[in-house]
Amino acid sequence: MKLAATLIGLSLLALAGGGAHAEGSDEIRIGQTLPYSGPASGFGAIGRTQEAFFEKINAEGGINGRKVKFITLDDAYSPPKTVEQTRKLVEQDEVLMLFGSLGTATNSAVQRYLNGKKVPQLFVLSGATKWADPQKYPWTMPGMAAYESEGVVYAKHVLRTKPGAKIAILSQNDDFGRDYVAGFKRALGDKAAGMIVAEATYETSAPTISSQLSTLKASGADVLFGVVLGKFTSQMIKGVAELGWKPELFFVPTSASSISFLEPAGLDNAVGLISSSNQKDTMDPQWASDPGVKEYFAFMKQYMPNADLSNSNYAAGYHYATLLMTVLKACKDDFSRDNIMRQSASLKEVKLPLLLPGISVSTAADDYLPFQQLQLRRFNGKSWVGFGDVLDDR
Repeated sequence: MKLAATLIGLSLLALAGGGAHAEGSDEIRIGQTLPYSGPASGFGAIGRTQEAFFEKINAEGGINGRKVKFITLDDAYSPPKTVEQTRKLVEQDEVLMLFGSLGTATNSAVQRYLNGKKVPQLFVLSGATKWADPQKYPWTMPGMAAYESEGVVYAKHVLRTKPGAKIAILSQNDDFGRDYVAGFKRALGDKAAGMIVAEATYETSAPTISSQLSTLKASGADVLFGVVLGKFTSQMIKGVAELGWKPELFFVPTSASSISFLEPAGLDNAVGLISSSNQKDTMDPQWASDPGVKEYFAFMKQYMPNADLSNSNYAAGYHYATLLMTVLKACKDDFSRDNIMRQSASLKEVKLPLLLPGISVSTAADDYLPFQQLQLRRFNGKSWVGFGDVLDDR
């Protein structure tokens, strides 16, 4: 027991030294975990774009004279792997912060660890409500609109355009799925019990969701809200088409709307899908002359010339990198972890190159949600086309 206590004490001393080194270094070390393998590997494009982005920043002289060392590791969208890789990033690579790591379950697995070590867990790529809790977890900040807020926006659209709808819900059986459904039901209010005619869930480990789709179709629903992710997006779209089911309104989350998830299902089968976004669709001709979009394409041409530009995960990676850049520039010469969180929680109506007009980023010490506005959009077989006004959760 004495030996164990001594080893633990030495380990803590080493970690404390690592944290000091990370903050005092002339290099800004940023860590990230993403699924470069496994069922959600399509999101790996986000990290690859950010690697290229920081390569560009370093080529231009860095941030306030400091170069960025960006280390992005594969966690295969598996919480135990996320724990392993995050500990490596903090304890061996001595990163200053974690940035833009993907997933609710994966980030949940390391949230206490990072907050305990006072390591910023910035702009988490998950819309779970739990990330915006500065009282309990002051070192964690979300990077997406809350899933509940998105669910509210979809329900508002149903109430406005199809008040007599018969709704079926398919959702992933975890916090990701539950948050969306909670917001959706909250907005339907007293009408939820009468309008929702069927609900089904699936596990992320399931090989297929075909039985759930058959059950939902049999309910006679004419509106389908599919809270799905990764390969299950493709399976749902293709499965609905194969069943000959044609819901009048068919929703998928923003996080499931990448072309890389629609293509395996057949783009024709995805026509009419409704999602939402706060970002410009870079492939939409209406933004062809937009300065922010032109800047993005120029970057991609120089640093990622072989990328499939129709894959919105590349634009997402760029978008979140520009958000982090805003914070890092605001740090000036103080790259302490405390100051990084202070600047992250002091954003005032920040405009980013790929944000839709009328949408900006604002945060405060008691409000960690950077994005609280969305616009609905519909897939036309080639790209997503926005419609209606910018909406919020209120």
